[in-house]
Amino acid sequence: MNNIVIGVGNLLFKDEGVGIYAAKYLKENFKFDDNLEIIEGGTLGFKLMTYFQEYDNVIILDTVSIEDRAGEIYRLPSDVLLGLGQYRKTAHEVEIVEMLEICSVLDKHAEVTILGIIPEDIVTVEIGLTKTIEDKFEEYIAQALKEIETTGSKIEKINNKSVKDIALELIGSYNGEHLNRIPNEEDTTWS
Repeated sequence: MNNIVIGVGNLLFKDEGVGIYAAKYLKENFKFDDNLEIIEGGTLGFKLMTYFQEYDNVIILDTVSIEDRAGEIYRLPSDVLLGLGQYRKTAHEVEIVEMLEICSVLDKHAEVTILGIIPEDIVTVEIGLTKTIEDKFEEYIAQALKEIETTGSKIEKINNKSVKDIALELIGSYNGEHLNRIPNEEDTTWS
C-alpha cells in the first residue's frame, strides 16, 4: 500500500500553519517505512488531487472549522467530511472538500482522513502558533502517529526537535523571534 501524509495550511497566518509544522515535525523527528511519504502541501489546493488518485491512504493534517473550543482535535474520514457544510471556511478547506467530491465518483481513489485541530487564530499575520495550539501540538502529533500506524507503517523516533525549532529551520521566524540572517557589518565577504 502507498500512503501519504500531507500537511496543509499557510504559515503566514498563525495557527493556519499547524498542518505544515506537523508534517515537518514528523519528518524531522520520526523514521517511517518506505510505504509512507510525508509532504508539506501548503496551499496547493487542487494540485493535491493527484495524491488522492495515486495513493491508497491520504492523511491530511490541517486546521478544521468546526464550532468547538480551540485546540480540540477531530478525525474526519472523507465520508464524514463530505457531510460537513460548515467545514468549508478557508480557501483550502473548500478545495479539499471539492476534490473529495470529485474523487468520490472516480473508480480509484484513496481513503482520505483529515486530522484537524480547531485553530484559535488564523487571521493574524505572524509566523508561529498560538499558545493554545502550541500546548496541544504534542497531542496532535500523537493522534497523527496513531493514524499513521493504522496504515501499517512502522514508526521509530529519531530526534526530539520542538515545533519552534522546526519553524525556525523552515522559515527563520517563530512568534516574533528571528534567526540572525543578516551578516555583520564588519563582515565584508558578502559585498
